Amino acid sequence: KLVSYELRGSDGRVEQPFGDAPAGRLMYDAHGRMAGQCMDPRRPKFARSNAARGSHEEVRAAFIRYIAYYGAYTLDAQAGTVTHHVEGCLYPNWVGTDLVRNVAFSGQRMILRTPPIQTGSREVVGTLVWERETCGE
Repeated sequence: KLVSYELRGSDGRVEQPFGDAPAGRLMYDAHGRMAGQCMDPRRPKFARSNAARGSHEEVRAAFIRYIAYYGAYTLDAQAGTVTHHVEGCLYPNWVGTDLVRNVAFSGQRMILRTPPIQTGSREVVGTLVWERETCGE
């Protein structure tokens, strides 16, 4: 389960885009398949009970505060990276791409870091901390 998600900028500023208690799950299987989702649990509910009838603002807030994708993965233990080969994604531009993440382990936790990402006038590095759960937790 997702423990934390932060963006650390080249200017030293740290942001928590999904708040201080983000929600998410990341799953890897023995056959090289993966799926991940994370969200800001503070996302506002739509006024209507039909997602297709949400206002522009409702749809935008729901979309930008949720990440979801699936595909295959490869682990390069020597390089300390895992690559997610994206086959399906909420954000269509990631479909068909490879997302390389630095990976480290600490006890029951896995830390994934993005390479530096240019966002306007600064670079940010995303860090997601995941905690291993066993079935039934």
